Formats: sequence, C-alpha cells, structure tokens
Amino acid sequence: MLEELRIRGLGVIDDAVLPLGRGLTVVTGETGAGKTMVVTGLLLLFGGRADAARVRSGAERASIDGRLEIDADSPAAQRARGAGGDLDDGTGLVLRRDVSAAGRSRAYVGGASVPVAVLGELAERLLAVHGQADQLRLTRPGQQRAALDRFAGVDLAEYAKSFERWRAAAATLADRTARAGELRREADLLAYGIAEIDGAAPQPDEDVELAALASRLAHADGLRLAARTAHDALLGDPDDPAADVGDAGSLLGVARRALEQQAGADPELDALAIRLTELSALTADTGADLLRYGEGLDADPDRLAQIEARRAVLGDLARKYADPPHAGIAAVLDWVEQARARLADLDVSDEALAALQAARDDAEAETTRRALALTGQRLAAAAQLGTAVTAELAGLAMPSAQLTVEVSPRSVAAGGLTLHIDGAAIGAGPDGADEVDFVLRPHAEAPALPIGRGASGGELSRVMLALEVCLAGTDPVPTMVFDEVDAGVGGRAAIEVGRRLARLARDHQVIVVTHLPQVAAYADRQIVVDKPLSAQMQHVTASDVRIVTGEDRITELARMLAGSDSSTAREHATELLASAAADREAAPKTPAPRRRANRAT
Repeated sequence: MLEELRIRGLGVIDDAVLPLGRGLTVVTGETGAGKTMVVTGLLLLFGGRADAARVRSGAERASIDGRLEIDADSPAAQRARGAGGDLDDGTGLVLRRDVSAAGRSRAYVGGASVPVAVLGELAERLLAVHGQADQLRLTRPGQQRAALDRFAGVDLAEYAKSFERWRAAAATLADRTARAGELRREADLLAYGIAEIDGAAPQPDEDVELAALASRLAHADGLRLAARTAHDALLGDPDDPAADVGDAGSLLGVARRALEQQAGADPELDALAIRLTELSALTADTGADLLRYGEGLDADPDRLAQIEARRAVLGDLARKYADPPHAGIAAVLDWVEQARARLADLDVSDEALAALQAARDDAEAETTRRALALTGQRLAAAAQLGTAVTAELAGLAMPSAQLTVEVSPRSVAAGGLTLHIDGAAIGAGPDGADEVDFVLRPHAEAPALPIGRGASGGELSRVMLALEVCLAGTDPVPTMVFDEVDAGVGGRAAIEVGRRLARLARDHQVIVVTHLPQVAAYADRQIVVDKPLSAQMQHVTASDVRIVTGEDRITELARMLAGSDSSTAREHATELLASAAADREAAPKTPAPRRRANRAT
C-alpha cells in the first residue's frame, strides 16, 4: 500500500505532499491545478519514461518520493532487497525517482541506487494505473484476450513452451529442407577438414614441444660446448685434472676448510661456514647436471629433418583451420571439435529429415492439445465474464446494454504457424489459437458491434470500470490508480461509478483523479490540489495540497457541483455526501470475485 507521495518540481507542482491510505482516495481540483501530475508522478516513481519537458520551469530537477507498506516476505520486498535496498522496520519501502532538466534520470529503492527497470519490476507487483489510454488499449483484441485470460485464470506458460518447441522444430525442418544442397556442400567441406586433421593426429601443444626440440637439435654443438665450459668452471676439467686454473668447487673447498679451523670460536663465523658447505653441495650438483646435459645432447640431422617435416604438417593445418593461424594447434583442435558438432547438425539424409519431421509433428500435436484446452477455458469463462460485465453495466446507467465475449478461431496469417483442428486451418501464436472480441450492444435498439468500432468514450469508460470490478479478485496488485476514467460520464452513471470504485476499495487501495462530485462523495478521503489565484504565484506549493474534511469537503464538493460556494450548492453537496455515506454503509460486505485456479494442461 502506498502511504505517502511527495512531488517536487514536476509540471505546475513546486512541492506537494499527498498523504494516502487504505480504501478510496480521490484527488480533485480545478483544471490546470496539477491533478494530472499526480498520476504522472506515480508513473515516474514506478519506472515510467522520463521526459525533461515535465520538469517545472526554473527547476533543476523533478523528484518523486513514495513510501509504501509491504509484506516483509512478499516478492516486492525480496526484489527490493535483491537490488540492495533496505526496508524500514521490515515493512516500509521508500522509492525515489529524480529527473534532471537535462533529461537524466536516477532511481532509488530502499536507499540504494538502482536501474530504472527495477522500479518497473516493482510496479508489476504493486501498482496498476488505468487512464483514458487504457480505454483505447481495451479496444485491441490482444488486450481483450488478456482480460479474459485473467478472469479465467489461464496460465499460458506451458502452452508457450510447447508453441516455442513447435516453432523451433518447424523452422529447423523448413531450413534443412530448403537448404539441403547448400548444407550438403558445407557438410562435405567439414568432413574433408575433419579427415585431414584426424589423419595428421595432432596432439595438444605438440607444435610448441616440437619447436623447442628443433631448436635444441639445431644448436646441439653450441649447447654442448656451453654446458662443458660451465661444468669445468665449477668442478674442473675431468680430462686434465692437473690444470692450473682453479675451479669454483676447489676454491669453495679452500674457503670452507679455512673457516672450519676456527669452528666453535664464533657463532657468526660458524653460520657462514654452514652456508659455504651448502654452496659447495649446490655447486657439485649443478656441475653434475651440466655434465649429464652435455652428454645427452645429440646432433642428429635425420631426427631434426623428421621434426621439421612434422612441424610443416602442423603449420599447414594451422594455416587452413586455425583462426588466427598463429594460434597454432590449439585452435586447430578447437575447430575440429566445433566442426564435428556442426556436421552432426547438418545431417540432410532421409533418415535425419524424417526425424526432424517427427519432432515437428510431435510438438505440433502437443501444441494442438494445449491450444484446445485454452480454447475450452476461454469459452467457459467468456459467457461468465459477459454476464458479469453486463450486470455491472446495468448498474452504471446502461440498463439495456449487453456485453458479449466472443471466442473464435484465429485467422491464418501469412508466414505464421497453422494448426489443423477438425480439418480446419487455424492460426496459432504464443498466446493460443483464439481471437477474443468484446462486442457491445449499448441499448436494445443499437446493433451489437466490437467495442473498438461502436462504443463512445463514456461507454468505454463504463465498460472498463465494469471489467475492473469483475476482475478485481484476479488482480494481485494492492494499489489501483484511475486517472479520470469517468470522462464522458455524468448523472446517475457518475453515482454508480463512485459506488463501484468504493466497492473495489474494499480489497484494494484505490486512488482516483476525478472531476465528478458524485465520485468524490464516495471517497474515504479527499485530497484537493489548488492553484493559487495570485498572478505572482503560478505554481502549486505544499500548502495547496490538503485533505479536506467536514465543512471544507462540503465546500470542495459545492465547487465541483456548481463552480461556487453558494448555499444551494452546499446544500446539494451535503445531501450528496450523506447519500454516498448511507449507500456505502448499506452495501453488502461481499468479498471480491474469487480468482479461478483452473489452468491450461
């Protein structure tokens, strides 16, 4: 539930605080005072598109803050915590949206800076906004199908998975069939490359190891001489033990023996003697390794030629299959693995095509079964929804109106997928194989026409409100906002609009921007947005947004009724307020329609 909304620097609003609460809240005020900015602020707060033109003239930025009370374990709370936000006292969530005059936008959830998309995700769980644009969307078949599915409790998830499997299988089969020749040529090239590489049988890092070995063989004489020279310097020439040149091992021996003569006289010198002993041992080991290394070198021209020939084979493979070529055998081995996988997918044999066709047919059969189940659910719910909305329209001053929800097979679209059911070709999409039309007969003498063709603005308003009342039990969001959905409505119908909004407010927090006093009279609280008359003040300040009660509320209702605070208008406003209060008190406390649990199988 949204507890409070603060708007700063948005449109004509300088700084406004709207205290909200449970039940029905109406926002009223003169045209141009800023009522629409309330809805604009809510949309921005919940991830709507930022528009720098909405920033109040002279302001650096517009900011909207909202405080909500949510359940600590709700999906919204989990998403907020997942985005790094904190909840006050475990249930209080603060949202913020800033829009600069330059068009830059920032969003915050629970004190944490987040992408704007996070606000949109929270909106799906917390808020539903209905405006005059929604009336236009209601005329679209897709929106009508979605409304029927909400009423029926349809779950499209399993059908959508089945449809996607069918679509993918059909696309694969069509592509494989149409490109059979091209794919065969690609398969031949891949098979040739795989055979060439398998014939050479390269091993991981073989090119690196051969390069090192070739370098050793090519420089064997020089390497042997370097190793022998280093050995002799360390341990002396074993072929000339009487040489005058002192080797490192002998000199280290002289040094060690000199220190050993003073062993025990000084611990520091004893430590140095130990280090000399270790150095002598290391010198002896290194000399022995150098001797073994030199004796192991063999300048074998034939072996070198074999290695160079193998390196040429590997280099040729790298030039053909490595990308880039200098990546060597590692890239060649990567290519051959990818080529094997690709070749397995390129099977265009009769057996492979038959297997693809069988997979497509199986997916189509499953999709057909699930589509029929969806159609059955929709047909069963269509009559119930039409009856329920018709009953609501009768209460909305359309006593002879009748809404019929028609479910018919979807037309086959060019390039689209087609199901064949009972010998008929039916178009299919990710939401089923049905077209849904809301057909309205506004009165007994009028023809029944789809609401997109025959309904007036006032009739669309009432159809949408009646639909929302019927769908109230299926809507999981706690807060519903209506922006002047009562446009084109007046008289007795306006009273019925107020009555139904009050009914919705039993199970939801309902916020309504309205110009109708009949609707405002049903509110639990009324917020007035005033625009000062002073020519020097052309913006709304915090003091101009207030909750009106008692005589102040009567004054506001009188203004809405007659445009003035005359005694007659006040008398009418008092009567209207009392009538609405009595009506609400007498209304049966019936629960909202229960959400259906049946799902597509």
